[in-house]
Amino acid sequence: MSRNNGNNQNGKDLKVVGRPFRKVDARSKCVGATKFADDIALPRMLYCKILRSHLPHALIKSIDTSKASALPGVLAIITGKDLPIPYGILPVSQDEHPLCTDKVRFIGDPVAAVAALDEDTAFDAMNLIEVEYEQLPTIAGIEEAVETDEPRIHTYGDHGNIHKLVNLEFGDIDEGFREADLVREDVFFYEGNTHLPMEQHAAVAHFDADAKLTLWSSTQTPHYVHRALAKTLEMPASHIRVIATPNGGGFGGKSDPFNHEIVVSKLSMLTKRPVKVTLTREEVFYCHRGRHPVLMKSKIGVKKDGSITALDFQSFLDGGAYGSYGVASTFYTGALQTVTYEVPRYRFRGLRAFTNKPPCGPKRGHGTPQPRFGLEIQLDKIAEQLGLDPAEMRLRHLVKPYTVTANYLRVGSMGLGECIEKVVKGSDWKDKFRQLPFGKGVGLACSSYICGAGLPIYWNNMPQSGVQLRLDRQGGVCVQCGSTDIGQF
Repeated sequence: MSRNNGNNQNGKDLKVVGRPFRKVDARSKCVGATKFADDIALPRMLYCKILRSHLPHALIKSIDTSKASALPGVLAIITGKDLPIPYGILPVSQDEHPLCTDKVRFIGDPVAAVAALDEDTAFDAMNLIEVEYEQLPTIAGIEEAVETDEPRIHTYGDHGNIHKLVNLEFGDIDEGFREADLVREDVFFYEGNTHLPMEQHAAVAHFDADAKLTLWSSTQTPHYVHRALAKTLEMPASHIRVIATPNGGGFGGKSDPFNHEIVVSKLSMLTKRPVKVTLTREEVFYCHRGRHPVLMKSKIGVKKDGSITALDFQSFLDGGAYGSYGVASTFYTGALQTVTYEVPRYRFRGLRAFTNKPPCGPKRGHGTPQPRFGLEIQLDKIAEQLGLDPAEMRLRHLVKPYTVTANYLRVGSMGLGECIEKVVKGSDWKDKFRQLPFGKGVGLACSSYICGAGLPIYWNNMPQSGVQLRLDRQGGVCVQCGSTDIGQF
């Protein structure tokens, strides 16, 4: 990089800063040369298929694998008894098994797995496995989970089928409502949705002659997968290597350690051969970890100019069958309500419920799009009720730079005001808002997220992220960074 002598304008004299460069992997992706997890083929490789439950909630009474084992080309079959140790992404939610041990909790829960010489044989063998179930009542939604203690989907949690309860208050909320000129109460529901990456999840495991395991996987979190493998396989962490292959789309949907990654690793250990699994599109939906459906109740007090005096926000999350990132997601639905507009007094009550559906987790924004949807609509209703321009109202009451919010979040620089001004100008907001024909219109909404929320998987006092640079004698630079490819181009 050339020296900045103070005369350069906007980095024009610099060789790197401010200049566009082609991504180092762009060409290989464009010509189809990039190797994704499903592109990996190893000598003597076997193929895996996973039998999944067709019932949403049931006890597993027995599993008969004799017919499947007799099929030519089948080398191994495993069930829950072969992998009895639970795992999970968060320390407080170690509630999943690679293969279900005692009961299934949603349609798609894995029950048994086959390794065979080819995919067709593995598929045929999978369908020959006979499972006897005892069906249990199904918990289908948030209201039912809150009202129903039995049957319990899990034996842990805050109460019955409630996974997590949160109750936080910052400031005198009642005083805030007394100061308000207008108090609104609204109920919102945000329907859940899922990721749809072009690439389905895939993984290849190789347990070699030195009793060391290598796993190639389309994952966003190789270190979490590494920890889950060490735990469930009861292997030294130093004997396991996880390689995060390029991802053909992630968006949060590949942020958990998954059962198929552990299953192929176990099958490779048993067969002493590499084993690959590639999920079907249907199985990707079973993996899910998509955005939580959230029922929200918001009570907000404002002055006549739209300034907020108090906010009382409740969120009820449909978490699906397992914990995943759910505890964090519950807090996230409430934590960031104060970092966009000034909220001097704030109360948050959150609840995440277990239901017999695929587990929800971290999808793009992780817990914040749902409450932002509710609050932004509520602010539009307030602007309409008070006769205010919603853009001007938002602009007037933004959180100020370098301040601390009511719930002790530190806000640094704040560029949202300039952003709103540019949007208003560029969209011709003044001439369009409330001026267009019936059925047509323009709207404006804002959102925010936090920096510094990442925590190390193995707790330490090191910075949340870092890069190591090594310069050799020929002037070459080696960059080592823990960031993973999550599928964007």
